[in-house]
Amino acid sequence: MDRISKWSPGGQYGPVLHQTDLYLLNPPIDIHPILAGKHSGFNLICNLSNGVVAGYTPDQRDREIPFFAKEEPATLPRTNVMYILTEISPWCTTIRNEKGITCADVTRALWKDYSEHYITEQEFEVLPPRLKEQVRRTGQARASPNWAAMYSPAAQTPPSAGQTTFKRFDWLRDRCYFEAMRKDDAYAEARLGFKAPNVFILTLTA
Repeated sequence: MDRISKWSPGGQYGPVLHQTDLYLLNPPIDIHPILAGKHSGFNLICNLSNGVVAGYTPDQRDREIPFFAKEEPATLPRTNVMYILTEISPWCTTIRNEKGITCADVTRALWKDYSEHYITEQEFEVLPPRLKEQVRRTGQARASPNWAAMYSPAAQTPPSAGQTTFKRFDWLRDRCYFEAMRKDDAYAEARLGFKAPNVFILTLTA
């Protein structure tokens, strides 16, 4: 089966695997080549600070094109839940879709997780002074009227008690672009205390 037919939307897939299925079967998981950063004809643009999702082709880097694979499965076999960690933030993004997680589910969930949640005071205080200042400057720049106009309404809710005025994407500073997802069981176990086929590590870039 070629790559196009393997990943295209449709009813040709087996059942969506739940967490218990994954633990019992422990199947090898293939990440969609676009999400893995291994697609030869499409480079994903996913900006966690403003929600922009698009892409470009290697031969036309200055021409933005739509994310054509957004309804394709994020993994094969498909799963109904996925956990995504990054090495530069302390949070774990959980993604759910009982019909099977798609590429659009991944980009949408990451954007919502980092745009709708504020950094707590406790989280902010563990940062070294230099990084605190960088997060503060990033948050102040993104709070300007011109930048704030790009937010979705869901990202405009004010912080509650115990939260700073900085969003999770401010923690990322300039490294707010999706680069690639990968498997790393050792890192997952160190962060979460367990490993599973549906835990992935996201690399972010500037």
